[in-house]
Amino acid sequence: MTQVITTEADTGEARHRAARTYGGSARDRWGRRLPLLPALVFAIVITQIPFLVTLYLSTLGWNALRPGERHFAGLSNYGRVLTDARLRAALVNTVVLTASAVIVSVIIGLGLAILLDRKFPGRGVVRTLLITPFLVMPMAAALLWKHAIYNPAYGLINGLVGGHTDWVSSYPMVAVVATLVWQWTPFMMLILLAGLQSQSEETLEAARVDGAGPWRIFTHMTLPHMRQYLELAALLGSIYLVQTFDAVFTITQGGPGTATTNLPYEIYLTTFRKFEYGEAAAAGVVVVIGTIVVATFALRVISSLFQMEEGR
Repeated sequence: MTQVITTEADTGEARHRAARTYGGSARDRWGRRLPLLPALVFAIVITQIPFLVTLYLSTLGWNALRPGERHFAGLSNYGRVLTDARLRAALVNTVVLTASAVIVSVIIGLGLAILLDRKFPGRGVVRTLLITPFLVMPMAAALLWKHAIYNPAYGLINGLVGGHTDWVSSYPMVAVVATLVWQWTPFMMLILLAGLQSQSEETLEAARVDGAGPWRIFTHMTLPHMRQYLELAALLGSIYLVQTFDAVFTITQGGPGTATTNLPYEIYLTTFRKFEYGEAAAAGVVVVIGTIVVATFALRVISSLFQMEEGR
């Protein structure tokens, strides 16, 4: 009996010791959390309350041109969103726009990262110049490309190749994608450059000593090492680019027709041109859900990347 009581006492003491070691007392834990509460409350007020209001609005049949006819519509707005031909076209445009911009910017970003991973005179200046497009405001970048580069009368492209081609009207999707690639390639480059600089120099030197050439080292060592960095760049880029509005609004206005109308711009049109607030809210909820799905994969990639770094 004495032995049992002693064992229980030892166990309780061990639990208290573990609590003090790993988490501390409840007062200590709340002392650490208390400074973070204002930020948490601010995030909830700024993000979650508007989202709940959007969910509520998505269940209403509400056209601003008929304010007295507002009524509860249930899930009919979601059914209209998922079956509307314009929104389906906007969804396809969103996928094409996002995938094209992400893939091209990742490829170019990888090439630039490989360039900056080498030592050469003026590397710091070149790195600063390559990062500059990412620092330009999206609206300013779109205006720059629309007027200084694509303009048929005095644009840079027609000045170089001759002619008077209206690039925005002739190749609207390419025009928008090129603008996004110019702006987002530095973002991809920085992530991939960090991955390249995390390689083991000893391992690369051993491969060179064993007779491996640059191409074999790149395909068999660098690319496998860069896989998670490539995934991270692509997923984070997708989260940002799926929300593209500035370039579409400024360069093409979604046209010609609906050639470049993506989901954010279609939501804008539904709200401020059709004045269908309930339908626009439902479309916004669908976009948020899709973004959350992509963000979930991104967080998994980031967590696995951190686990890999901790295991080294």
